Amino acid sequence: MSIKMPVPDQATLAKRTRIVAAMRSIVPGEGVIDDPDALRPWESDGLTAYRQPPMLVVLPETVEQVAAVLRWCHAEGVKVVPRGSGTSLSGGALPLADAVLLGMGKFKKILRIDYEDRIAVVQPGVTNLAITQAVEGRGFYYAPDPSSQIACSIGGNVAENSGGVHCLKYGLTTNNVLGVELVTMDGEIVRLGADYPDAGGLDLLGVIVGSEGLLGVVTEVTVRILPKPQTARAVLLGFPDAESAGACVAHVIAEGIIPAGMEMMDRPAIHAAEAFVKVGYPLDVGALLIVEVDGPAAECDHLIDEIARIADANGATSSRISQDEAQRVAFWAGRKAAFPAVGRISPDYYCMDGTIPRRRLPEVLRRMEALSQKYGLGVANVFHAGDGNLHPLILYDANIPGELDRAEEFGNDILRLCVEVGGVLTGEHGVGIEKRDLMPEMFAPDDLAQQQRVKCAFDPELLLNPGKVFPTLHRCAELGRMHVHHGQLPFADLPRF
Repeated sequence: MSIKMPVPDQATLAKRTRIVAAMRSIVPGEGVIDDPDALRPWESDGLTAYRQPPMLVVLPETVEQVAAVLRWCHAEGVKVVPRGSGTSLSGGALPLADAVLLGMGKFKKILRIDYEDRIAVVQPGVTNLAITQAVEGRGFYYAPDPSSQIACSIGGNVAENSGGVHCLKYGLTTNNVLGVELVTMDGEIVRLGADYPDAGGLDLLGVIVGSEGLLGVVTEVTVRILPKPQTARAVLLGFPDAESAGACVAHVIAEGIIPAGMEMMDRPAIHAAEAFVKVGYPLDVGALLIVEVDGPAAECDHLIDEIARIADANGATSSRISQDEAQRVAFWAGRKAAFPAVGRISPDYYCMDGTIPRRRLPEVLRRMEALSQKYGLGVANVFHAGDGNLHPLILYDANIPGELDRAEEFGNDILRLCVEVGGVLTGEHGVGIEKRDLMPEMFAPDDLAQQQRVKCAFDPELLLNPGKVFPTLHRCAELGRMHVHHGQLPFADLPRF
């Protein structure tokens, strides 16, 4: 494995017994786990190729306990790794050997639902799907819907700015969160945003969403809920290859049509998903598009016809429109189960996450196939085609020496390709440790230093989730240093304060 974590601080490890005692005084009962065997379930997150048992786990139940834990750790210089459900696919919740793992799984209450203002106030341990389940009886739902929505927590969604199959039309987490309650590393409880859009003041909420647990610990989230559309219809479109399907995606968007969701699967993913859930996917195609439209029935009928016309012009070989709600849900069932389905055809797989301009989709898929041949590893493609968010699943066997290393390098080349064509390193999984060392591919040193200054503004001692996102984490004093040349300060005529 090429990814390295920071060397554990021996001084911190030497006082582990005192740290455990202090945590037990703050979170009594069964809220502290320190037995080596009991720590095993916490040693990894969704990026299971990397494992590191934590020094100990603390499971607070109240905001005051979270603040007290962070305050004590800040005073003692002890690192803290926040963790939600542990479904992160970029290693964002990977523990450190010399850090307290702060699990937020007991914060699982829906605190308030206001249908008039169309908001829900929830604790961070509430699962993504649970929000929709809580409001669907009144005809509402929560739009962001990651494939892991049955398990992933809303706090983790905030940390990674998660998306889902409907983010093309309704946006990612950042577009659906109105406010958060946050505890900073020094134990201060702050609120950002409000119960309504466009709250006054600096947009610090936009900084927190997607900050991957580096700036604070979220203890409450206010989300936007939406009324369920009058009609929703989906169409399965089969194509001879992924390139023609990619061209269809570009042409649909170019026509001014913004579907509620537009997902693509290639042949390996189609066969795996169909064998797993048996929803009737065509098996004689090279690529499959699932396109959903929603809104008034007449609008949906018109858009479905337009999409079918565009698909036919791009070489579609099959087309199947959902006839009822059960069939629409079945169409999506295969896509949402694609990740576990691929696990049935390969001992291991490495799930990547990069984003590209839609117009470059055919080219990127073609070059990705060339990389597959170069590394001698298969790849199944399942991704959010509408917004160019790719999720290639690199197939490998960790029991074969060297295959994990090849899978890593294959994945790194895919991400370099995304940046090369004008895209970015991540769409919704975050940087974590997985893409940390690739950040210089996308950002210049000055860009990274400026991002680290934001980190320093919230966490000057660099104690929250260290080892993630930044390939080289400078001390805050270093970032604020001033260069002196031949004893002369720059701009010596300016007054100094």
